[in-house]
Amino acid sequence: MTPPLPRRPRWRSLALLALCLAPLLWPLEHLAERYYRSELAGQNRQTLDLYVANLLGTLHRYEVLPQILGDLPALRTALDAPHVSTNLVNANLLLKDVAAQAGVEVMYLMDTTGKTLATSNWDKQDSFVGRNFSFRPYFSEAMAGRLGRFFGLGTTSAKRGYFFAAAVRDGDTVIGVLVVKVDLDHTERLWGNTPEQLLVTDHNGVVILTSRPQWRFRATRPLTAEEHQAIIAIQPYPTRDPQPLALSSTAWLRQSTAIAETGWNVEILAPRSLINRPVRTVVAVGGATLLVLMLLLGLMMQRRRHYLERIAFEAKARRELEARVVERTSDLEGLNRRLKQEVLEREHAQQELVRAQDDLVQAGKLSALGTMSASISHELNQPLAAIRSYAENAEILLDHERTNDARGNLKLISELTGRMASIIAHLRAFARRDRHAPESVALQPALDDAMALLAKRRRSMEVELIRDLPEATLWVQAGETRLRQVLGNLLANALDALTEKGPPRKLWLSAEATEQGVNLYIRDNGPGFCMEALGRASEPFYTTKTRTQGLGLGLAICDTLMRAFGGDLSFANHKEGGALLTLKLRAGSPGVSLQPSEDRSV
Repeated sequence: MTPPLPRRPRWRSLALLALCLAPLLWPLEHLAERYYRSELAGQNRQTLDLYVANLLGTLHRYEVLPQILGDLPALRTALDAPHVSTNLVNANLLLKDVAAQAGVEVMYLMDTTGKTLATSNWDKQDSFVGRNFSFRPYFSEAMAGRLGRFFGLGTTSAKRGYFFAAAVRDGDTVIGVLVVKVDLDHTERLWGNTPEQLLVTDHNGVVILTSRPQWRFRATRPLTAEEHQAIIAIQPYPTRDPQPLALSSTAWLRQSTAIAETGWNVEILAPRSLINRPVRTVVAVGGATLLVLMLLLGLMMQRRRHYLERIAFEAKARRELEARVVERTSDLEGLNRRLKQEVLEREHAQQELVRAQDDLVQAGKLSALGTMSASISHELNQPLAAIRSYAENAEILLDHERTNDARGNLKLISELTGRMASIIAHLRAFARRDRHAPESVALQPALDDAMALLAKRRRSMEVELIRDLPEATLWVQAGETRLRQVLGNLLANALDALTEKGPPRKLWLSAEATEQGVNLYIRDNGPGFCMEALGRASEPFYTTKTRTQGLGLGLAICDTLMRAFGGDLSFANHKEGGALLTLKLRAGSPGVSLQPSEDRSV
């Protein structure tokens, strides 16, 4: 019997079955799209957060620069006397040196009319000297006492940059504006050549930073009439009418985050093809699987080889995808390490600054001790000579068996050594280095110690001391030794002022407790402050004395220490003549014990 021929597959039935199973690919496509969209959104969110952190780190690095540099004497001098060419030359050289060290694009100084007096690019062809930028919003904000911020295109250099501006003050009066321009072009170069695109828009919706140059300075939304007028007034872009940027919502997947302090919106745009490609791959794999299942009904052996090839293709695609994920993760870890290193370097620099300030304060104390050394040497030499004389007399009295008289000499020697110990204790308390946080300190004993170090000088000058201090101890928040340094410096300055006046010489000390804390008043009947000294008394290296009398650091150190205590030091002239210094200190809680001054002859 002839064996039956193998039955041929029924292709029509297979085609009909394929049509019935084809709708199953739609939910597969939907699930795959949701999965890859979620994966891409997570990766892009991390990338976006890192970019925003890097951008904010760059801005925060420079935003305090104009506020710090506004107190430089060279800049104040240039604003006070702009007609003196040497003042402007010094200011230009200073700005150029600071700009080079800080890594900013340009720094410039303007007067209150917006005219540029000095700039770091004074020797360049596109120098800002003589140009007026009062139309820029950062100028009006700085003149109003706020930190000016602005992103725009330079009208002279035609370069983009972010501007920080701060007022330069003379007391409470604004005498000029210092501006720092930061180059943000490197933030675009950090993005690299990737399918995702960067888009940073300002409050007008105009693109200011982007990884695609052709999108730059184009509007992502329609602009109002008021916005058009503002653009024409402040000129932030190379064009007065930004052209619209039409981005298809079907071509890009967009994620954004807002930066509140700048008013910017940062977006990352991923082409939809990054999702469509793997989704199509998944759909293709699903369709192929269905086709394989159908063909297995009639062509199991023939389709086995194609099935294995498809599995290999999927494995290769998966490995490539994992490799890309690993590569991106490695890049993100590298960026994170660099950010941590920058944070550590900044903290180290801050610690070095605090250490340098502490050394300067200690040097000021030692300088003050050196000034008082002659007086203190005289105070110690007198009791030493008396001790020697009493000791020699006691030896003679003992030889003559006059023990009672010898005992009297020894008692006098004990009293003199106590006096010497008191003087040395004052010196050690004044010179001791204080590195502690503010604590509760008794005001009257600290004032007595400061006056004890100056007692000999006060008596030799015949200065009448008038004290009006409460009987109850006043407790203040301060550092114990640093408070003594402040009081010693201020009292020494008062005695210096009284040397210019003939008798009678008077010094008043008074204190009172207020709702805000404790106020201490130091007044003398000397010549008082001149108008210039009232405005610059706390400025470093400003002094009305000769070079041999002082460097002008005493009042500056006192002002710095008072602000470190959370207090305030003010200078004025009394209505009856002479200088009046007011120390406003925070109130402290009563301490456990007091250590009053041993020398009450101050």
